[in-house]
Amino acid sequence: MTFSIHGLAVARGIAMGRAVLVASSRVDVAHYFINSNQIESEIQRVVHARQCVIDEIHKLHQSLPKEAPPELAALLDVHMMLLQDEMLASGINTWVRERLYNAEWALTSQLEVVARQFDEMDDPYLRERKGDLEQVVERILRHLKGDPTVLDHKIKSVPKQVGQQQELISEDQMEVPLILVAHDLSPADLLQFKQSVFTGFITDVGGKTSHTAIVAKSLDIPAVVGSRTASQLIRQDDWIIIDGDAGVVIVDPSPIILDEYSFKQRQAQVSRERLTRLRHRPAATLDDERVELLANIEMPEDTKSAMSVGAVGIGLFRSEFLFMGRDGQLPDEEEQYKAYCAAVQGMNGLPVTIRTVDVGADKSLDRTMKDEAHLNPALGLRAIRWSLADPSMFLTQLRAILRAAAKGQVNLLIPMLAHKKEIVQTLSLIETARHQLDAMGEVYGPVKVGAMIEIPAAAISAKMFLEYFDFLSIGTNDLIQYTLAIDRADEQVAHLYDPLHPAVLRLVADTISACNAAGKAVSICGEMAGDPTLTRLLLGLGLRSFSMHPTQILSVKQEILRADTQLLQNWAQEVMHSNDPSVMVELYNQDK
Repeated sequence: MTFSIHGLAVARGIAMGRAVLVASSRVDVAHYFINSNQIESEIQRVVHARQCVIDEIHKLHQSLPKEAPPELAALLDVHMMLLQDEMLASGINTWVRERLYNAEWALTSQLEVVARQFDEMDDPYLRERKGDLEQVVERILRHLKGDPTVLDHKIKSVPKQVGQQQELISEDQMEVPLILVAHDLSPADLLQFKQSVFTGFITDVGGKTSHTAIVAKSLDIPAVVGSRTASQLIRQDDWIIIDGDAGVVIVDPSPIILDEYSFKQRQAQVSRERLTRLRHRPAATLDDERVELLANIEMPEDTKSAMSVGAVGIGLFRSEFLFMGRDGQLPDEEEQYKAYCAAVQGMNGLPVTIRTVDVGADKSLDRTMKDEAHLNPALGLRAIRWSLADPSMFLTQLRAILRAAAKGQVNLLIPMLAHKKEIVQTLSLIETARHQLDAMGEVYGPVKVGAMIEIPAAAISAKMFLEYFDFLSIGTNDLIQYTLAIDRADEQVAHLYDPLHPAVLRLVADTISACNAAGKAVSICGEMAGDPTLTRLLLGLGLRSFSMHPTQILSVKQEILRADTQLLQNWAQEVMHSNDPSVMVELYNQDK
């Protein structure tokens, strides 16, 4: 019987194939008390299992093919850091020694303790790293249970009948396309298959910034996450369809539905092939308005993906990824300098915008901060507030960025500014960093300094910001979240996260207008920039610089090439003054 499951669309496209289910290894974890004379042996069981997983991750890292997306290597690094985190190990030992829990019980108990800290984090990406922690624990549990390898070979299958349709292909004709279905999905699990085995992913949990979403986007494979019950409703070897555009999974499709989606899939493939031809074509509208398409990256090696799709620069280098998972040991100046230089050199002379570290006490990068919990971490000591509270750390990063600017064109981007005094303090520290480099005899280069507009107060004060900064970058993810007072990662209110809310559009439009009037550059680096359905609206509002994940660039470029900004301006103003902009944009996209 045909039925559908709804989730969050994180990577566009159509995928069809047989279901490969990956069960959670935390099902039926044993809970029992041990005798005091078993303490050391129980602890050694965990130590051995953890070391086995470390060895697995290390081997997977070494076996990564050169063409593998850089996101996979970065996620494996995160897993390795979590495995080696002393808090996880010491907590397990405490449960075993003081409570006499068996190894599995101690491991899952400590997971709950650490997971709560992740839940309190403000940044959606970092909060969803709880999923990585859970995957690490699951892999340790597999070894404790004597079942270390769940995904250990390439699965082959022959499709059975789909409704009344006869078998589509035979085993000797081709391998059946496979779709992975899991409660959650580990990058390490993915890498245990040969590349391109899976045509899509489905998970019960996760959001738009979960690790599964990152992998799906980097591989450009259709995926639906947050489906809640997919792994329970879908059976092994079921024929399923992923509609990555709608966030829908169709199980046991009828022949008519299968034919319909087969046609859509062929159309999509043709469209994708056409998009690749746009890689070297300048992004300009029909009325010859030039548009800048930049890439968002997390690590220096991500520049390869940016260059491959024709990005004209890096609009957002999230430097906090250099600070993550280090158990309080922050990267020194030389390590940061080398990372920033690698990004600059990877872009072959194109501009690189480096955002200063966007973390805080709520993200527990330093153990001394772990007790400084806020009732609401989103409004606490984070981003520039954290940097200004630790001038020594901030100056170290500023010196590294200024030194890297001697290697190429570098822009410096400051996150989460709201007050004039924060601006003055920040600019003063940048100048102090220059003086320190002069005193040390270090070579450094010029940088343009910009501010992130992600707090409503900053958007309203855009004219004041432009008195101090060379450019502005609108971080729509946080701007929407703060404007509408909702946590976009909270499933109970995520449906209220609306980039087309009239108040959000007004803040975005006013910021763009203020920059254009002042003759200064402005870009959007949030998810709105990479959404092709919003491209023409943003063009109509005067935006000429978009920064997004590399896989989104060609789709957005296609919209730009088909747009006429002269015709879009009046329509964009009508949308702005509408009580329901989302309806107008939806109708426009249907008619264009």
